[in-house]
Amino acid sequence: MTKSEFVEQVADRAGLSKKDAGDAVDAMLETIESALKRGSEVVFSGFGKFSVSTRGAREGRNPATGEKIQIAASRVPKFTAGAALKKAVN
Repeated sequence: MTKSEFVEQVADRAGLSKKDAGDAVDAMLETIESALKRGSEVVFSGFGKFSVSTRGAREGRNPATGEKIQIAASRVPKFTAGAALKKAVN
């Protein structure tokens, strides 16, 4: 499902115009992004939790040359599905 398909379904279910639904979806995504940038978690009970995880520095290999390279530590977004979402999918 693409973002535009998602916005269309939100508009249909909530009785909103596509523009209003698009604005709401954009606002939600921006809010989650800014919370993760601050290091906060975003929790939707039953749905899941968005959080930030830290990856340590590690050694990798350049697949083209086989040369060893150093991969820097980084912060990555993470989503953990909640019990109700897991149950709905199964």
